[in-house]
Amino acid sequence: MTGSSRIFPALAVATVLTITTSLPAHAAWGSRKKAAELAGAALYRDKGCAHCHGADGSGTRKAPPLKDIRKKKEWTPDKMTHQILNGGRKMPPFADSLTDQEVAQVIAYLRAKHKPVPPPASEAAAATE
Repeated sequence: MTGSSRIFPALAVATVLTITTSLPAHAAWGSRKKAAELAGAALYRDKGCAHCHGADGSGTRKAPPLKDIRKKKEWTPDKMTHQILNGGRKMPPFADSLTDQEVAQVIAYLRAKHKPVPPPASEAAAATE
């Protein structure tokens, strides 16, 4: 075996190890993201967002639609956080009723490409008891 033929197998092994060891971290990120989106869906329903913005986010006479807010570049996560915490126009502030983590979860839900459906409210309440 020449020197260059020994380097190639070592490089190939190093590449495979790098790829395979990075997969669980990526998978974990995906599952955390999905969990945040699901928690956000339950918060959207339980904290009153659906009452004004509609169960599916299509809006009502009380509040604008949020269904496609993820496509609106002006609605950055920072701007959404500010709106949720401080309110504005007719929207009340939620700074006293949502934690920072819950705000992040609502935003994850609103920005989700495929919005998850939360479990029924009765099951969610039973799980926290």
